[in-house]
This record gives sequence, C-alpha cells and structure tokens, in this order.
Amino acid sequence: MSTIIGIRDGGLAGPTAVAAAAIDANGGLYSPAKEKAATRGAYTSRAPLLARRLRHLLAAAKLRLLLGICIFCVVCFVTSRLSSLMGWIPHDPSSVSSSSRGGYTVLINTWKRNSLLKQAVAHYASCSGTDAIHVVWSESDPPSDSLKSFLRKMVFSNSQTAHKPNFKFDINEEDNLNNRFKPIKGLSTDAIFSVDDDVIVPCPTLNFAFTVWQSAPFTMVGFVPRMHWLDKVQNGLANYRYGGWWSVWWMGTYSMVLSKAAFFHRKYLDLYTYKMPLSIHDYVTNERNCEDIAMSLLIANTTGAPPIWVKGKIYETGSTGISSLKGHGNRRNICLNDFISLYGKMPLVSTNVKAVDARQEWFW
Repeated sequence: MSTIIGIRDGGLAGPTAVAAAAIDANGGLYSPAKEKAATRGAYTSRAPLLARRLRHLLAAAKLRLLLGICIFCVVCFVTSRLSSLMGWIPHDPSSVSSSSRGGYTVLINTWKRNSLLKQAVAHYASCSGTDAIHVVWSESDPPSDSLKSFLRKMVFSNSQTAHKPNFKFDINEEDNLNNRFKPIKGLSTDAIFSVDDDVIVPCPTLNFAFTVWQSAPFTMVGFVPRMHWLDKVQNGLANYRYGGWWSVWWMGTYSMVLSKAAFFHRKYLDLYTYKMPLSIHDYVTNERNCEDIAMSLLIANTTGAPPIWVKGKIYETGSTGISSLKGHGNRRNICLNDFISLYGKMPLVSTNVKAVDARQEWFW
C-alpha cells in the first residue's frame, strides 16, 4: 500500500507531518517519540521493579516481627493468669505474719555448733512468719549466759515485724535425738517448723511452704524428700529399701520428707513422746539415728496420707553430720525395716505430688 499524505487546510503537509502521520508496517500509526520511550523503558523499568520487591520483603518481615511480639505478649499474659489459677499460690508475706495468721514456731536442733546456731537464729528471726524460736539443746553443759544474751539481742534486732519472736532454749542434759520432738509448753502456734542448725531456708520459700502446710495442717510438709521401695519378700516377710535424693530424682516418687526442714502440727510432739511405741524411742537412743524416719512413720500411720514435698532451694551450711558417716545408708535401711516390724505394717504412702510456687515457674 502506498503512503497516505495527510491534507490540512486544503494543502499538503510538510515533511515532518508526513513522517509523524505515516502508518507502520503493522498498520498502526508510527511515532518516533513513542518508539524512543519504549526503547528506554526496557532498560530503566528494572530498578523500580527491584525496589518494589524489596519494599514487599521488608513489609512482610515487619509483619512477622509484629506478629511475634503480639504472640509473646499473649503468652506472658496467659502465663501470669494461669499462675493465679494453678498450683499452691502463697499469700503476701504480710499474710503469714504471726499477728494475722498464727505464724509458726521454728524448732532448731543443735549440738556443739554455736557458730551455725547463731547464723540460723539470725536468719529465721528475720522471716515474717516466725512467731517463736526454740533451740533444742542436748549437752551436759548448759548454754552460756553470753550465748543466750547474744542470741536474744540478735532475734530482736533481726526481726522485721512489730511482733518480736519469742526466743527460748529447751535444755536437755542428755544427748538424745528424741529430744528434738519433746512437747513444748506455752506454744502459741499449731505449726512447727523443724530444722537442723546447718539448714537455711530463704524466708519467701519458708513462707510459701507454710501456706502449703495450712492447706493440709495434719500432713508433714518439707523440703527434703526420701522414698522407700519393696526390695524382696523372704519367708513371708517384706524387706524394704530406703532411698535417698537420687532415688527420688530417678523414680519420680517419694514417701517421706525429713524433719531436718519440715512443717508439722504440734500435736505430733505429744504423739511422738507419749503414744509412739517405747521400743522405737529406745531404738533411736541406742542407734543415735533415724528419729526423722520415726516421725515420718508416725505421721503417716496417723493420717494414712503421704507427705508433701515443697520445691525450693535450701542451703546446708555445715560440712559434718550423721549423714556423712560411713555406712549411713545401710543403717537407714535397717532402721526402716525394724520400725516397720514394730508397727506390724508399712504405714508410708508414696506420692509424686510436688508443691510449686506457680509465680516462680515458667514451665510445669
């Protein structure tokens, strides 16, 4: 087809108009400016495309980060709410003070370790729930006047409450482990916290354990779990094994909490002294061991229920004791089986329940 010449105002257009109005080979209008722009765009359009992709990626990353932050906040909120709904939740420290809830009496067993005794008395005097401190003294020589005076001043100065704990030595001339469970006259609390002079339980942990004990006041509640298991049956008689901490950790169960750091009701002091078989008293006196197993058996036999182990960090400041003697574990095995034979049955009840302060735990 021949090229068409545009006509304007009755005359022929100039060369520029003819070129602009020419029809290309595909039948469209040909435009050099359009062709130049299209050619340039083929090279320059890549940069905006890359920028757009980067913007999309950044936006997606921001969205993921925001979503992650939101999920984290939700988890923290739910965890804090669950902590108020699950587990044993302690009251505020002021709620376990002696003036409002009766508090507890700290019963410290000591023997010729005055430096450890001073440390223990100073610490427990500072706990808000401590109503009284009694030191079980089982030595032929009574405590010196200077020691008595020093400890009384320490109790008064370390107490953080308006009510200052009563302080007293319960003096026994005979060195006998049964002394630690003798009844105490004039107690104003039902709760007894029995502890060795070389064991320190932080006050918040101690107050939490006290709230656990209040939920089951006739149960033994403590920090040092132990267990038993059936070893063998011979001639119709069951023989049991005594398991220490590693047995508890491995098996995930326990049936005793030791009186070296445990709460129990004051009535068990009377039951231990006046109702428990005298043969068990004599056994503890002669063997100089196992009074804590005897108390665990007594309470289990009375309640038919297991003790409660409270999870909490405790500190042992002493380096020597009965448990450090050679053959201690074997002697505990013998004690356990001898006591069971005296009871005529196995009163201990095993459990895997553990009391945990939910406010201090991320995972259950």
